Amino acid sequence: KDIQYIDSYCYNKLEFIRFDSNVGRYVGYTELGVKNAETWNNNPSQIASEMAQRETYCLHNIGNWYGNP
Repeated sequence: KDIQYIDSYCYNKLEFIRFDSNVGRYVGYTELGVKNAETWNNNPSQIASEMAQRETYCLHNIGNWYGNP
């Protein structure tokens, strides 16, 4: 539960949309980001894919970052 997966999309150093596994959906920060977030949040397979990335990437690699001493 303490592990958080964030997938950010940036253009010209400005973050315009982000997926946060703790929120469970995309959040837009610009006009384009809000429009994309609405579209992507209405696609259950897109959300499931991002949530699976938490399991695949974060939980799989946790031992590499916080290995036993």
